[in-house]
Amino acid sequence: MSYTILAVPVESTTEEKNSDFLTFLHPVTSREEAMALVEIYRQQYPDANHVCWAYVIGNTRQPQTQAFSDDGEPSGTAGKPMLHVLTERDVGNSLAVVVRYFGGVKLGAGGLVRAYSGAVSNAVNRAELRAVIPCIELEIAVDFSRETRIRHLVNQFQGQILSVDYGAEVNLQISLAVSQLASFKQLVVNETAGNVRIAEKI
Repeated sequence: MSYTILAVPVESTTEEKNSDFLTFLHPVTSREEAMALVEIYRQQYPDANHVCWAYVIGNTRQPQTQAFSDDGEPSGTAGKPMLHVLTERDVGNSLAVVVRYFGGVKLGAGGLVRAYSGAVSNAVNRAELRAVIPCIELEIAVDFSRETRIRHLVNQFQGQILSVDYGAEVNLQISLAVSQLASFKQLVVNETAGNVRIAEKI
């Protein structure tokens, strides 16, 4: 299954009843990276009332890790709605930070949820997303007469030949979308009449 991730950082600002919400989206690949960025914003906006955040690493449908913080806002009114926007909009490998300057008017729980969701949605509307297709590496060993046919199949499946070694036979290292694996293997076996060795590299 392919999924989408945040390609480049995005900034946006929204206002709700005199409170300013400064939103920052960043591509991240680990919790450590996300937390380091949150710390930078805390130092950059020391006078802000709240610096709330949420991140999701990997595919939003099956994240490797995700977390959020309300940073002093009532529980469940900031970080969780922010994370919800990232997962609903399929913004994988991303950190959302919302810096809030209180404008003197209390928003109430529902108002806060809407304000934080809206702030992140607004930033996501401007975001550039990139598709990630999970790939697998294979090692294929065949005799020389079948090399051209294998190369043709790799192209047909939009795979990539990483390296080729010529010894007693031809060894091709290839990269292929995981979703294509079963069909590709079947065709390779058919085309070589079973005279092939295919190993998946873990």
